Amino acid sequence: MVDIVGLDLDPPDKAPVLSCDEKSSIQALDPTQKSLPPFPGRLQTLTHDDQRYGTTTLFAAISVVDGLVISQCQPRHRHQGWLKFLRQIDAQTPPELDLHLIIDNYATHKHPKVLAWPAKHPRFHLHFPPTSSSWLNLIERWFRNLTDRRLRRSIFPQRGRAGAGDSGVRGPPQPRPPRLPLDRARRSNPRQNRSRQSRPQ
Repeated sequence: MVDIVGLDLDPPDKAPVLSCDEKSSIQALDPTQKSLPPFPGRLQTLTHDDQRYGTTTLFAAISVVDGLVISQCQPRHRHQGWLKFLRQIDAQTPPELDLHLIIDNYATHKHPKVLAWPAKHPRFHLHFPPTSSSWLNLIERWFRNLTDRRLRRSIFPQRGRAGAGDSGVRGPPQPRPPRLPLDRARRSNPRQNRSRQSRPQ
């Protein structure tokens, strides 16, 4: 814990400190109906169902000093994906600088191939906070802001799947049939009218 706090309060010169983690099972939801804004006496409305387009995993690293973010999305959350993300960090940072990565104790980060990464890339230094201390990792705060300010209560239109042969843009919404008042709807329903006539008086 002293190691992690020291990196946050007094980062080394010419050695960026990156707080890294994954946010799995991200869903981009598209409500079937538009929500209505709140007004006095009523809260904002939300639909009970959504169009779901699968999930994704966001791999991200945020610089403790200036807040710059390196990220990529992958369909699965495995050690192969984490190694791919480490290679991206290696490619997007100056090669002459050492890198200090703050990573939690998730099994993906403790895989033998991941732990062997610093041996082949000496400028990478991995720092693991104590168990159940993920709140020390700055990226968790960024994930929370991403959820609260962008994902939650947001509307994401449908996109076509790769190779589906469409442009991925949803067309104009289809007009809904007009709703009749309750009394007119009952009069226009012949089945309901017949059931009323067949009831004994």
